[in-house]
Amino acid sequence: MYRNRNTRIVPVVIILIILVALVAGLVTVGRYLFAGNGQHSTQQDQQKAASTELLKIDANRSMRMTVRGPIVADEKFQTYQIQVSPTNNTYTVYKGYLDSVQSSQNYQNNTAGYTQFVYALNEAAFTHPGKYTEDEASDVRGICATGRVYDFAIMNGSDVVDHYWTSTCKGSPGTLGANLNQVTNLFVKQIPNLNNTFGTNSLTF
Repeated sequence: MYRNRNTRIVPVVIILIILVALVAGLVTVGRYLFAGNGQHSTQQDQQKAASTELLKIDANRSMRMTVRGPIVADEKFQTYQIQVSPTNNTYTVYKGYLDSVQSSQNYQNNTAGYTQFVYALNEAAFTHPGKYTEDEASDVRGICATGRVYDFAIMNGSDVVDHYWTSTCKGSPGTLGANLNQVTNLFVKQIPNLNNTFGTNSLTF
């Protein structure tokens, strides 16, 4: 009789253990799914907000691309910059770490042209997040010391509303989720006759 009682208890205990394990597993999966959906929703909201900022056509709005060269001696350090606004498109070459202007070209623009430009950036997934989306990843100081850093900014006057960056170093892909060549070419084409001297593979540093 004692043996029969043990025989009955053992299956019940096993079933209870299995049930507890199943419940714990379901709870864990549920938390993971809800957390994942929440994170995905947050990313979508952030991207939507960034896209809204990108497409604003106010007179004080502009888009800026800055290309920083390798970290070398001050005498050889160079930075290239293109800034596009509803009134002007500017291409500037800076020399040294104190941003001394080496050369600059300025061209007139208009609201219709700027509108086409920012909408083209939006179609190129400009505001899609890249691999690094943490706030601390926005600091590009010292990044890709032997290569180039590409920094793209949505500007409101002199204030940076949002910015995305990437580099030519494999270990530093940055926050830009869009295709670098596609975005760079859109900026380059805003400056007449610059295609032969500017690009992802033709910069002179």
